[in-house]
Formats: sequence, C-alpha cells, structure tokens
Amino acid sequence: MAYQGEQKLDAVNSLKVKQAEGKSKDDENLEIAQQTRYNDGSVKLRNPNIELMDQDILYHLALGSGSHDLHEMFGDVKFVCMGGTPKRMESFAHFIMDEIGYKLPAGTQLQDISAFSYRYSMYKVGPVLSISHGMGVPSVGILLHELIKLMYHAKVKDPIFMRIGTCGGIGVEGGTVVITEDAYDGLLRNSYELAILGKIVHRPAVLDKRLVRELKSLATHDDPYDTITGKTMCTYDFYEGQGRLDGAFCEFSETDKMAYLEKLRDFGVVNIEMECTIFAALTHYAGIKAAIVCVTLLDRLKGDQVMAPKEVMNEWQQRPQILVSRLIKKHLAQMGHLKSLASTPSSIKSPRRFKLVQQESEAHE
Repeated sequence: MAYQGEQKLDAVNSLKVKQAEGKSKDDENLEIAQQTRYNDGSVKLRNPNIELMDQDILYHLALGSGSHDLHEMFGDVKFVCMGGTPKRMESFAHFIMDEIGYKLPAGTQLQDISAFSYRYSMYKVGPVLSISHGMGVPSVGILLHELIKLMYHAKVKDPIFMRIGTCGGIGVEGGTVVITEDAYDGLLRNSYELAILGKIVHRPAVLDKRLVRELKSLATHDDPYDTITGKTMCTYDFYEGQGRLDGAFCEFSETDKMAYLEKLRDFGVVNIEMECTIFAALTHYAGIKAAIVCVTLLDRLKGDQVMAPKEVMNEWQQRPQILVSRLIKKHLAQMGHLKSLASTPSSIKSPRRFKLVQQESEAHE
C-alpha cells in the first residue's frame, strides 16, 4: 500500500511538472518581459529597492546614479561585450571602433571609464561597451549585477550582452570558434546554483536561441577555421574542476579523467570554461538577450596544457571578436546607425558625489 501511495504521489508530481512545462515559450517570454521591461523597451529591474535609493553606487565600475549622468553617458548603448582580461577588451574596443567606423574627436583617445575601480576595465565605443569581467563565476556575477543596474539607470532599450572568451575543447581542435547553445554546471545541470539567505536557489541558464542561430549564420566558408554550436560546461576551477592532471592536487587517474571527458562528449558538451552558467542565468533573469562566443585553445582529449605559440593564440583570440563584430555591424546597418559617429565626453552631474564614488569604490575590496 505504501508503494502504491508513493506511485500516486510520483504521478501527481509528474503531472505538475508537465503542467509547468506545458506553459508555452510565448507565455514565459511575455511574463519575463513584463517583469524586466518598461513599455518603451528600457530595462526594468526586478528589485524595487533601487528606486527608493538617493544614489545607487556601482562600486566596482566607479560610477553612481547621483554622481554621473548615466543616461547621457550610456543611453545609446546597444551592445555590451565582455571578456576576461582588460588587455583583451581594450583590444576589442579598438577593433570594433575600426569595424563600425566610429570616430573620436580630434585630440582624444579611448579612456577606461572604470579605471578608478581598479577591478574592471570598461571602454565605450559609440553603441558598444567593451568590459573585462575577470575570471570565474563570482567575478562575472558582480559585474553583471552592476551592468544590469547601469542599463536601468541609463534607460537603455533592449541591449544585447555577449561574452567573448577562451575555452578548452572536448573533441574540438584548438582555434575552433564555439557558440554556446546551452550552459551546464559541473553536474551537468542546465542552471546556476546560488545560496541566498541560507537557501539554495537555482536559476535557469538560458541563452537566446535566435542569437545563437544568427551568429552561426554569420560564419563564412572563407573563414580559415570552423565555427560550431554546442553545449558548454562551466566549472568553478581551472584544474581539478576541469579534470586536469597538472594542478597542485590531483586525486584521480588519467583513466578517470578520460572517462569523464568522454562522458561530457557523449552528453554533447563541446567546450569547458568558467563563466557560462552565471552569464546565461543572470541575463535570462534580467530578460536580456545574450550569447557566448569562445575560441578553443586546445582539445582536452589530447592534453591539459596549452602548447600553441603566443602569436598563434593571439590570432585565435581574434576569431570570436570577428564573429561578434559581424553581428554588431549587421544590427547597426539594420537600424541605420552604421556610420561615423562622434563620441561624447563623460558627464559629471555632481563633482562632490563623483569624489564620493571614487572613495567608495577604492574602499570596497
């Protein structure tokens, strides 16, 4: 009898799951849009507390809603591009400036807007932000919270977020460009896990499928490398979490490692990195279209260490930037914005509050 009771309970639970799954994608998207967009398409936060604050200090960007005119500075942003290192994203800023024909006023140069934060680097090239996000889930999470709030304060309409990075391939040769279809954690769950007030919360790690298809369509036969789509696994670690044998600690054999990597390949995982779950989860929760484009530095089925020469790796890291630039140019052309533009200087509303923001950012280690 107890077993029959368990069967009935399982059946009820299964029905509830099916009913939840029965909600159409259109209904789900409409629900998210209502929570994350105002009628004019500008970003709406899922946090009513922000509206009640006299000033919202974005500590790790060295910006503030009271010290800076964020709408004047960032209101025209359409694309937010992120990558691990300051050098890579400064390089991308110069690259995209040439690609979209953006013109700086005579005698000026690109400036790191977040230089006083000493954490992230941010460059603005017309409608494009180029920002370094550091390494790993926590660093990306902090940045995304403040970037999403920046989009809100600047009244940005329908931005597109894209991560440009590097990764290890699974059965994929070095130099291959990978567009992430779905993001999975180390337990192969399609979600991001976070402890909030002592309780575990899971948020779906969902990326925009149309954006994936559009990016894939922009790869050409003339590209001297492959561009593929597939599942990406995110880990919290570069060594043990990725099954490497060359860390300071290793309590598994090469046989164990290869069995695990083969399991990942059988599941459809084509690459491993350390940011995709939180990037996908937070952008989805914010109702922001997002994509991840990475280049593989090696095939993990063949080894653990990156052996490619520096000049080869530098060229490989350009490949995701090229694909993302094609999408940006396509969208700007469709909007009639692909033309030479003049940049506007940063706007300081309150010098006193600007100084306060600098001090607050320096104090938050």
